[in-house]
Amino acid sequence: MTTRIVIADDQELIRHGFRLVLDAQPDMTVVGEAADGVAALEAARLLRPDVLLADIRMPGLDGLEVVRRLAGPGAEPGPRVVVVTTFDHDEYVQLALRDGAAGYLLKRAGPTLLVEAVRAAMSGEALLSPSITMRLLRDRYARTTDVRRTDERTDRPADRLTEREKDVVRLVAAGLTNAEIGAELFISPGTVKTHLASAQRRLGVRNRVGLAAWAWRAGLAEA
Repeated sequence: MTTRIVIADDQELIRHGFRLVLDAQPDMTVVGEAADGVAALEAARLLRPDVLLADIRMPGLDGLEVVRRLAGPGAEPGPRVVVVTTFDHDEYVQLALRDGAAGYLLKRAGPTLLVEAVRAAMSGEALLSPSITMRLLRDRYARTTDVRRTDERTDRPADRLTEREKDVVRLVAAGLTNAEIGAELFISPGTVKTHLASAQRRLGVRNRVGLAAWAWRAGLAEA
């Protein structure tokens, strides 16, 4: 089935860029755009999209209010709302997720994550930009007194991962994207993905969030 999407952002160039990326996917189509929060609600009502992408700062109603009205407590069944913004503030992230957002993505995250965020929302998951996810993990483990403990699952990380895999996992825990990790280590993004997949198999985790959590427990990440 094709995922129907509405893009709500007060910048026409942003809407145009997102449309180009999403319409290029075989399983997605942009059915409408909105330049403010009020128009976003109206588009959601009239067009009944599967996913609505909402910026935080918009005229009329901001993105957080759009999330609350479309996905918050007591809201009628409607589109899954993914916040896509430039604002990397924990308060905004927490408010959006509390009120039912199906993801929180930074605009600088790039087209690949934009597509992944839409697919994650459709599968019932909430994708966050890597830098946000890793910061929340870092804050959580920084408050844990035994963050540097080792046990049967996390001791001797050098025995569990190759040196290159350790480098990649350490940068994942720092919140870098695959492209940024590749630039840091002078390898291609495809090679980064290969190392990530291998590390996930070795450690028995499902995704990069699991890798980052393992890195913090093992003392591989830096506070």
